[in-house]
Amino acid sequence: MSAARALRVKLFADGADVADMQALAARPDIQGFTTNPTLMHKAGIRDYRRFAREVLAVVGTKPISFEVFADDFPEMERQAREIATWGPSVYVKIPVTDTAGRPTADLAHRLSHDGVRINVTAVLTVQQVAASAAALAGGAPSLVSIFAGRIADTGRDPVPIVAESVRYLATASPATEVIWASPRELLNIFQADAASCHIITITADILKKWPMVGKDLAALSLDTVRMFRDDAVKAGFHV
Repeated sequence: MSAARALRVKLFADGADVADMQALAARPDIQGFTTNPTLMHKAGIRDYRRFAREVLAVVGTKPISFEVFADDFPEMERQAREIATWGPSVYVKIPVTDTAGRPTADLAHRLSHDGVRINVTAVLTVQQVAASAAALAGGAPSLVSIFAGRIADTGRDPVPIVAESVRYLATASPATEVIWASPRELLNIFQADAASCHIITITADILKKWPMVGKDLAALSLDTVRMFRDDAVKAGFHV
């Protein structure tokens, strides 16, 4: 993992498969973890507390973010305060708005200044970063998750947004780190690093591609040609 050692950005594994998380927790280049209700649903998780206990048992002292799932602010706060008690390395994910688009900044401020480590999630704009910074400044150590992959899905380049957010938070809320969330490819790791982003979340599937980093392109071209030829032979194609 020499390429990882040269990076300044921290790698956090994103997922909900406990076996994968256990294997990744043993890797020194993986410095933290994140999960979310969608990943948990896909993994067949039904008991949130049990899942959290299993995950905390395997990730050790590495930071991990668990997300609230309520949509009304009082219940969101109740869940956040309970989740925060699950362990000293736990960050609580609070969506930047509820499903009606109402900002959660006041809730994030209250929780953060009560000592709860907050991860403001589903952030896509610099304006949302600024509102989060105002809420979190002076509170507990916190995170802001910019969904760079979703920004890219709209045809926009997420790098300037991430870079501007990092610069803004450096003065507005120095205890808040930026996460490049929802990556789509290995290239995003190096883009996040170039943007001075603090953290990038990576799925197990993307991490499996790590041996490709720095591979000779001529050799990769040859591998690709051979793959096409082998698959054509296996298929028994005739023209």
